[in-house]
Amino acid sequence: MVGGGQGAFIGAVHRMAMALDGQYEMVAGALSSTPDRARASGRELGLADDRNHGDWQALLADELRRDPAERVDVVSVVTPNHIHFPVAQAFVEAGFHVVCDKPLVHTGVQAEALVTAVRKRGTVFGVTYNYTGYPMVRQAREMVRAGELGQVRKVVVEYNQGWLATRLEAEGNKQAAWRNDPAQSGGAGAVGDIGSHAENLISSVTGLRLESLSADLTSFVPGRQLDDDANMLLRFAGGARGVLVASQINSGIENGFRLRVSGTEGTLEWWQEEPNRLTHFPLSGPPRVLTRGAPWLHPAAQRASRIPPGHPEGFIEAFANVYAGVAADIRAHATDTIADPLEADYPGVEDGARGVHFIEAVLASARSSEKWTEVRG
Repeated sequence: MVGGGQGAFIGAVHRMAMALDGQYEMVAGALSSTPDRARASGRELGLADDRNHGDWQALLADELRRDPAERVDVVSVVTPNHIHFPVAQAFVEAGFHVVCDKPLVHTGVQAEALVTAVRKRGTVFGVTYNYTGYPMVRQAREMVRAGELGQVRKVVVEYNQGWLATRLEAEGNKQAAWRNDPAQSGGAGAVGDIGSHAENLISSVTGLRLESLSADLTSFVPGRQLDDDANMLLRFAGGARGVLVASQINSGIENGFRLRVSGTEGTLEWWQEEPNRLTHFPLSGPPRVLTRGAPWLHPAAQRASRIPPGHPEGFIEAFANVYAGVAADIRAHATDTIADPLEADYPGVEDGARGVHFIEAVLASARSSEKWTEVRG
């Protein structure tokens, strides 16, 4: 693991997710940008001294010195955004599999360079858009693919939070500070942090290709350098339309992530704070609530569940499903076989690159006087 040491939120989430199915063992790391903190973090987590490094360059050099049979199989990159590209690129080019947190990198040029490197080396590369790991999100995806909604006409996604309703970054909060620092976050605030999840959820569930958008970005909190509120209209290939909201200044709201997909034959609704339920509104017939773990769900949704119906599963389990998909692909790679698509179900480097192009288009649209901005990728 690179990053995710003392004071980090997401590193612990990744480690819990990796541990859930017993398919990973963390044996090496460079867990902070500060060498002393990196080593202290590694000691807390039980890393051996000779694989507990002060920086990622030392970690890479040490792994390359080792016999191939002793090297790590995969590197998890959980740093602030500005470190993603150099770390991921270096490990991919050295032949290691990589899992990287989102957004993938800062620029479209970096994203395409990383896609090219992964294709050239043939390595496995996962991006932790963890909401794709929820069983009922996968059920929604399969229902859309099967045509149960008919032709998709309208998509509405809202990701509302309230934790940045005040200038928390000025109060010593590490998570708020780097997210609102343009040098570290990549110039996008709420759009990069949670808007990237919203874009990925739309793409994953509907399969629609975003053609153009019209975005309005605002920094409501005085003194804040980056957007904390984003509103946009979306146009998709084939004629579908959409609305995307990503905001972190909704006072009192915790993690209000909602998706609604409407087609000619019905509508689906999913809410992340009640993730084990998916509501289906057919055009002809009464609404029905589908629940996680039910035997009539699609195999992709059933495979993503670990416990019987009625017991809640959530955030960590969804994260773990992404890691389980990566593990299946790594094992197939090691035996020169092709993994079962139901097992190797996870967002890849192309999904991460598409998300970066989306963020760039949003920023360009917000700066432009033109009504519509074309989206690449």
